[in-house]
Amino acid sequence: MRTILGLLALLTALLLLAGLVADPIAEGMAEERVAQALRDGGGLSGTPEVDVTGWPFLTQAVSGTYDDVRISLSAEDLGQPAGTRADVTLRGVHVPLSDALSGSVQEVPVDRIDGTATLSYPLLSQQLGGDTVLARAGDRLQVTRTVEVLGYTVPLTAVGTVSLDGQDLVVDVDEAAAAGVDVPDFVVDRAVGLLDLRYPVVLPYGLQLTGVRPADDGVDVAVQATDTVLRTS
Repeated sequence: MRTILGLLALLTALLLLAGLVADPIAEGMAEERVAQALRDGGGLSGTPEVDVTGWPFLTQAVSGTYDDVRISLSAEDLGQPAGTRADVTLRGVHVPLSDALSGSVQEVPVDRIDGTATLSYPLLSQQLGGDTVLARAGDRLQVTRTVEVLGYTVPLTAVGTVSLDGQDLVVDVDEAAAAGVDVPDFVVDRAVGLLDLRYPVVLPYGLQLTGVRPADDGVDVAVQATDTVLRTS
């Protein structure tokens, strides 16, 4: 009896060890397959970095449902200008094990997607042109730019709000002053309109913009989607 129990204990230990060894290998394979499906299903220009979290991984793989899949999307992946990035989390990603192993993933149903897209200040500054510099000013944005208006060259410093209008990011300047230049107030008022910005945010997976706030290195836009099906080509 003791011999049988010892053999069973040894077999159990070996099976556990095999699972621990196979788990990261299988995870790497699945992450590669899922990354390819997310690239095709989102029409991405590059293959995103994918991290399937949770342990043990094999339990999720066998069930065909991954609880938490995290994706980092670069500007290159998104096919957007430099200074754009997105970090999203897919919750409830359904990929049958047989499809993942064979590489025949045709679609990826996802229960919910949450994340943040970041638009850097240099990127947004380029949209206004000239010598524009945008920076965070608490929960608002500071805009500095030299403009030509009504025959005057006016270096402006302004503060405005950042908001969303559908899938557009909107910067609306409501306070401005000419820096070191004596110009009529009506000239400053006319120049303020040149500092407003509307920038379309183009993202994959049917993501909708749900919130926005200035951050240290850019404007963070909260994004979300529910009951999404990503179909590969």
